Amino acid sequence: MSILLKLRCITIDVTGTLISYKGELGDYYCMAAKSVGLPCPDYKRMHEGFKIAYKDMAKRYPCFGHAAKMPNIVWWKSCVRDSFIKAGYDYDEETFEKVFRRIYSAFGSSAPYNIFPDSQPFLRWVREKGLTVGIVSNSEYRYQDVILPALGLNQGSEWDFGVFSGLEGVEKPDPRIYEIALEKAGNISPEEALHIGDSLRKDYLPARSVGMHALLVDRFKTPDAESWVKSGATVIPDLAAAQAWLTSENLSC
Repeated sequence: MSILLKLRCITIDVTGTLISYKGELGDYYCMAAKSVGLPCPDYKRMHEGFKIAYKDMAKRYPCFGHAAKMPNIVWWKSCVRDSFIKAGYDYDEETFEKVFRRIYSAFGSSAPYNIFPDSQPFLRWVREKGLTVGIVSNSEYRYQDVILPALGLNQGSEWDFGVFSGLEGVEKPDPRIYEIALEKAGNISPEEALHIGDSLRKDYLPARSVGMHALLVDRFKTPDAESWVKSGATVIPDLAAAQAWLTSENLSC
């Protein structure tokens, strides 16, 4: 019997699984700087500065400032300002405000993202099979309200409910985010749910720890995939393969 017949819900990660980033971070910071007459920041320095700033903000104010009741735009303004400073660019307040508004607007739209061609068909197929589809993502409210709909992934046609860390105050790899998903799916048992994602640490292991089935998608042929398989994870190349796997006989995960 295929595992599909045992399931009532499939939850799925967003970035790296349903969508990917388009271009480089520096592209958008460069466009924002040039819009106010400034030269492009150095791409490498900007990328490294952002990584440090984002990690620091996520540590001090996790889940995009949820517990501190920090407005989303304030969280990102602090992160972007620190990114520039760490990259060696310390703009005056008026200039930074103009640059930041461009960046914040860009990343609140569909512009920096690509949707994988198999994402929408897969989600629709799952729902046509009578299963509930849930989004489980370490992201803020704009993914739910703006970005996913702009990419053609709409609540009600491609997915039924979302668990977004910025709205729930819990983020992967905390297993509680998967327990919230099971509740939103109708308080189903973990054995009736499958999670699909692209991270062993954030997706596969915590989902399995609460008793859910799990799959890993390796769209970019990551060197880590071999170790994922050795650890016992089922790894597939894309969501078309996930559909085939779900309808195969006598499989477990």
